[in-house]
Amino acid sequence: MSNRIVNILVPAISIIVGLVVGAVVMLVSGYDPVQGYTALWNGIFGDSYSIGNTIRQITPYILAGLAVAFAFRTGLFNIGVEGQLLMGWLAAAWVGYAVELPRVIHLPLAIIAAAVAGGLWALLVGFLKARLNVHEVISSIMLNYTALYITNAIIKSLSDGGFKTETVLPTATLRAQWLRDMTDNSSLHLGILVALAMVLVMWFLLEKTTRGYELKAVGFNQNAAEYAGMSVKKNIILAMTISGMFAGLAGAMEALGTFQNASIKAGFTGVGFDGIAVALLGANTPLGVVFGATLFGSLKYGALNMPNEAGIPEEIVSIIIALIIFFVACGYVIRLLLEKFGSKKEGN
Repeated sequence: MSNRIVNILVPAISIIVGLVVGAVVMLVSGYDPVQGYTALWNGIFGDSYSIGNTIRQITPYILAGLAVAFAFRTGLFNIGVEGQLLMGWLAAAWVGYAVELPRVIHLPLAIIAAAVAGGLWALLVGFLKARLNVHEVISSIMLNYTALYITNAIIKSLSDGGFKTETVLPTATLRAQWLRDMTDNSSLHLGILVALAMVLVMWFLLEKTTRGYELKAVGFNQNAAEYAGMSVKKNIILAMTISGMFAGLAGAMEALGTFQNASIKAGFTGVGFDGIAVALLGANTPLGVVFGATLFGSLKYGALNMPNEAGIPEEIVSIIIALIIFFVACGYVIRLLLEKFGSKKEGN
């Protein structure tokens, strides 16, 4: 059995097993799994409104997943996607309402501001790693809390003691009336196009450029990369910065598309942390991240219909997601079983 087929089968089997075990959990909890999954399906694909909102939910997951996956591919573990997302969210919202420019300039500027803010916040992690050998897991996860409280303080200051910034101007919004008309006035916006464009950007950067080769080489073996004349410290900082830019763009999707502002938050959004699971499920590949984000976004939004239609609490879907992550984490065992099955089949 080829390695490519195994790479496809491992996450597919993990998802199926997770759904099956999830059905068992529903049965044990006294709920009908058929009704539960039917309600979940209807919540995702029941009508154009549901489909539009599902795609909107998927959008930030793609970018958060790309942020984590890019760091993984370059030998780093970016746990700070949540904080970088919050920084990008605030930057996009501020540029979105504080600056008056034509739409053709204003919208790209707000999106770029989010990417820069997320990248600069991640650059701190890369600098600490490269210059002071501070492990990126420790520094990035601590900076999540720093970002949460800093953004809350700035928002409170910008809103004169209020809880949210002004609404972004029409020239900076990702919303499009034709998308709302197409999906029965859902919250679908143009951000999905930005997210898919970033998928191509990550693929091109890592697979088709010299810089991408260097970033992967440093992540794979720092000593060999340094011996070959590559700047290890420079590439570590650059890799973390690019990862943070993807995360910042995820924040822009929320600021310019879904919410149209930045508000004070009592806690984390969870999107950045879910990006870790999305990247894991997608095997840290750009296309895999799209599929992982589609699964997570669909389950998250479809879960909202389960209490209404089937009387099943949303927490059941959280259990299903956790089970899927668990079986993906056990992918090595599944891979061994598939390879053993494939070799036995070839032997016969």
